[in-house]
Amino acid sequence: MRRTVQTLLLMLAGASVLHISLFSELYLNYVTAGFRPLLILSGILLLLLGLGAAGRDGFPLASRGAPEEHEDDDGHHGHGHDHSRGPRVAWLLFLPVLALLFYPPPPLGAYSAARSGDAPVAAPEGMGPLPKGDPLPMSLTQFSVRALYDGDRALEGRTVRLTGFVTPADGDGWDLTRHLVRCCAADSRTLRARVHGAPAPPADSWVTVTGRWRPVGEVGTDTAGVALDVDEVVTVPRPADPYRDVPPDGDAG
Repeated sequence: MRRTVQTLLLMLAGASVLHISLFSELYLNYVTAGFRPLLILSGILLLLLGLGAAGRDGFPLASRGAPEEHEDDDGHHGHGHDHSRGPRVAWLLFLPVLALLFYPPPPLGAYSAARSGDAPVAAPEGMGPLPKGDPLPMSLTQFSVRALYDGDRALEGRTVRLTGFVTPADGDGWDLTRHLVRCCAADSRTLRARVHGAPAPPADSWVTVTGRWRPVGEVGTDTAGVALDVDEVVTVPRPADPYRDVPPDGDAG
């Protein structure tokens, strides 16, 4: 890889990072919102480094590919090695850079959920009463906490509304799913609730479901599970921040 192409790759990398972080919210497919300033700074630095190299070396670099000559001990000029080229495998770096520019990979979905570990749901120190009103909008995390640990069974008899994406499941029903991340998609864990009473929409579809808690096992023990019987399934657009587990409309306690 000639130095001209190396410089171009540096500039394209900077433009790709800025494309997903400064000019769009595509970065949320890969990292949490707190990383946006760092990504913007990184993209600017890569562009400045590329521009600096371009200004120093000039474009086009017609003579950069010529091998250097070295003078041996007898004062003769010999044909040396070409130091302007990098390893050929470096060309592969163009693939992720061009992908970010023209075809950014989507966020994690059903394929990853079927192969990833479940997110641990910690038992809270205390739970107050649920807000009034049906259907009650809840995040999948809030619903899971109540289903697994609420000994008062506050969910019983309530209609809830949850949002997530569809993951096919073995046996009866399908899974309403969310991916939770601490910093980036690489550390994701899966949160899921088994849905009964409605046929499964296509995998990876984002849906809002309305239904009622279905008790599974004994609350507060390892036998407890997260499930619900649904009356309505509505397809919704994928949220801008797919890893932020929030109620479909409003907040619930």
